[in-house]
Amino acid sequence: MKRIKFYIIPVFLIVLAFQSCYYDNEEYLYPQVFSSCDTLDVSYSGSISSILALQCLSCHSTATADTYGNSIILDNYAALKTYADNGRLLGAIKHETDYSPMPKNAGMLDNCKIKQFEIWINSGALNN
Repeated sequence: MKRIKFYIIPVFLIVLAFQSCYYDNEEYLYPQVFSSCDTLDVSYSGSISSILALQCLSCHSTATADTYGNSIILDNYAALKTYADNGRLLGAIKHETDYSPMPKNAGMLDNCKIKQFEIWINSGALNN
């Protein structure tokens, strides 16, 4: 019986370990299950206000709008409702022609967030 070289076994184990874990992430195997996009229960307080806080209010809050946000305030429902109703909000976040693309100097919001805005606006942009 031939003797196996001592370095072949550790190399084989390392290669085997990397091969066995390559596609074991559930997110890759079942992406629809792990989608964090909630389009069934969209509300101002549950979805829209948190997106605004993370993506918009650094420029469009009462404190910063005059300096950075072209005097457009989005930190309260009444102000936001105006832009939701006249189409400027959705036009801006979808980067449509004739609208200033938002967020400024950045890529579009992801499709899920845009879809949540669309659902909320098409449902009447309620303060819920």
